[in-house]
Amino acid sequence: MRKPRRGNSPLPTLLPTLVAILLAALPAAAGTLRVGPGERFAMPSEAARAAGPGDRVVIAPGVYRDCAVWRAPGLTIEAAGGEVVITGPICAGKALFVITAPRVTVRGLTFRGAAFEGGNAAGIRAEGGDLTVLRSRFEDNQNGILTHHRLPEARLVIEESAFVGNGALIHECAHGLYAGTWALVAIRRSRFEGTRICHHVKSRALATEIIDSAILDTPGNRASYLVDIPNGGNLLLANTTLRKGPDHGNPTAAVMLGAEGVRHPTASLRVIGNRFENLMPRGTNFVENRTGTPVLVEGNTIRGTVVVLAGPGEVR
Repeated sequence: MRKPRRGNSPLPTLLPTLVAILLAALPAAAGTLRVGPGERFAMPSEAARAAGPGDRVVIAPGVYRDCAVWRAPGLTIEAAGGEVVITGPICAGKALFVITAPRVTVRGLTFRGAAFEGGNAAGIRAEGGDLTVLRSRFEDNQNGILTHHRLPEARLVIEESAFVGNGALIHECAHGLYAGTWALVAIRRSRFEGTRICHHVKSRALATEIIDSAILDTPGNRASYLVDIPNGGNLLLANTTLRKGPDHGNPTAAVMLGAEGVRHPTASLRVIGNRFENLMPRGTNFVENRTGTPVLVEGNTIRGTVVVLAGPGEVR
């Protein structure tokens, strides 16, 4: 009986091709991109164009007259040490940093002087989802941080950061922080001071937390509310120092809840253990609640002519 002919197996020939295909399908390892004099990237915008998912971008001390659009997810963008200032023109008519990807961390940077003829420029425009801002500073911008108007699963976390002298009123009102309909805005151990006009913190988020922070008017600034929660949503405002100054833009209240109509589920409103001072020559409401949910106002220290609560709730 004739034995079948044994041909050459195609596997050895195909193996290198298969390996190459598999390697190409694997995600590239995250790298470190360095920005500054003598580095591969002279400006943040150059690093932004080259950055891939999960990369770490380290910026040397200095003043960078630049703006950048960050499109890769999972980035960490941080100062190498010393002061790193981002200033100058804005990108896409929006911001010094436009972040269009999720899970980005910004650490140790200063954003200064974001301005545009429309009056709504920002230090950071958050358009991609989860964003964490740590130990950063926002000075003299039309908005400090401005988020996309609706990302209901996204979280914005701000810790150990300062917002000083932001705010503008040119066609539209701009604020220290303006957050759209996000899942959570959490502000911890941070400071808002001298917002020129409009509100220090305006949040349309489903939940807003402001803890261990300071929100302060200064002489000459004409800010409106210290905290504006215009559409309801849960609020925890705790262990924070608040001050309404003599040159107010709106004497009505320091903390306003539901002024533009309640659009979000509002199960819990708590204003606990804060310190509020009214420096205006007339009285004001510490908390004005226009939602249908009672607010708990407990253990706060009040100075000046103040109605502690206007609207439904309990004062303890």
